[in-house]
Amino acid sequence: MSAISLDALQDLGLATTASSSTGTAKKANDLNQSDFLALMTEQLSQQDPFEPQDNGDFIAQMAQFSSLSAMDELTNSFTVLAQSLSQGQAVQAATLVGRNVLVPTEFTELTDSGNIAGSVDLDRSAQNVTIDVVNQSGETVNQIVLESASAGLNDFQWDGMLANGSPAPAGVYEFRATATGAEVGAAAEVYLDASINSVSVNETGDLMLDVVGIGEIELEDIRRIN
Repeated sequence: MSAISLDALQDLGLATTASSSTGTAKKANDLNQSDFLALMTEQLSQQDPFEPQDNGDFIAQMAQFSSLSAMDELTNSFTVLAQSLSQGQAVQAATLVGRNVLVPTEFTELTDSGNIAGSVDLDRSAQNVTIDVVNQSGETVNQIVLESASAGLNDFQWDGMLANGSPAPAGVYEFRATATGAEVGAAAEVYLDASINSVSVNETGDLMLDVVGIGEIELEDIRRIN
């Protein structure tokens, strides 16, 4: 089978040519389905009639064309589906604005309401869980003890009072949890309640929640919606 001439490729728009008054020619590697079919048709018209293309080669090319077409359609379908899911997720997440959620953080701000709620997540049960309330100076101002804590979430509340019974000043406080007892070495992770201020989508298409007093977190980081 004879080779396809450069002129034939240029006629099809598949070879790089110099720029003209009508614009710059197509790049050689910018091939779509129409170009692929046109190239295959030109290949057939240029073949030597005494040495025609082998049937197996022709079938292989047709299979490549079919695969290219199927992959292109599948890619477009997935793109549309991803956009629809992202938009639907954003609409659903918008309903969370103003709601309280349980998020993984040890720091939160004590306001005039003087009440902070949270939960300690244990990977196994513990006889006691001690939660130290620590101020910005690193001093433990109060302690919360949970007895007979089970594996999973164990809720707690701090009424905003110091150990001496006086109200704690407004500011940022840290909650440090330590598990002790029957299941020695149980890992304790602190989650705190916080209000969602707004919802946005970042550059990569991920949903981000702006949480009051914490900042942006991903939707998947929410442990519970209150």
